[in-house]
Amino acid sequence: MLGCLQSRRLLVFFTLAIYAVLSLYAQESALFSAKLYENVEAKYGSDAVESVREWEEVVNQNMNADVDEKLYEINNFFNQLEFVDDIKHWEKADYWATPVEFLATNAGDCEDFSIAKYFSLTAMGVPKEKLRLMYVKALRLNQAHMVLAYYETPNAIPLVLDNIERRILPASKRRDLLPIYSFNGDGLWLAKSAGRGQQVQSGGNNNLWEDLNKRIEQGQ
Repeated sequence: MLGCLQSRRLLVFFTLAIYAVLSLYAQESALFSAKLYENVEAKYGSDAVESVREWEEVVNQNMNADVDEKLYEINNFFNQLEFVDDIKHWEKADYWATPVEFLATNAGDCEDFSIAKYFSLTAMGVPKEKLRLMYVKALRLNQAHMVLAYYETPNAIPLVLDNIERRILPASKRRDLLPIYSFNGDGLWLAKSAGRGQQVQSGGNNNLWEDLNKRIEQGQ
């Protein structure tokens, strides 16, 4: 896991960009379309198409499951993929892969794991206000890291979906993680020990957001 989020000197700046992307992507009601599969076939080939179909099956088969089952199935599905740093995988210091790019290339970093899980769960009907992409410090690795947090209620201790510790555990049992702040399509929150924390003003735009925006619109 070494090297995850190694370019975090502009951590907040990048987070605001992801926040803007989530706002856009969350508006899409259908993740899977004929155009999407055509694009995947043309760019990545039949193996990638099969990976995306497997993702669609997991989403559809668990659409009416209880939330614990949804969390388990999605966490387990994406944690089968390989962790690879952006610099090695994309030859960029920082790159935000769409869920399709993550699946099609069968690898990504901790951001990609968390973002793919977020999109999947919202597509399965989990309210986005119960989900937070959370920046933390992974104390044992001594580096920045991202996880997905699920809050049953606003002041609940969240469940943590992670690619380091693959079990879904409450944050109170993840002493190896130090929360920094969290965000989703609705806003940015300063982290605290329990509950969602204090919402802060957010906004902004940059080339990284524009690039991902274009890829999402193109069905990538």
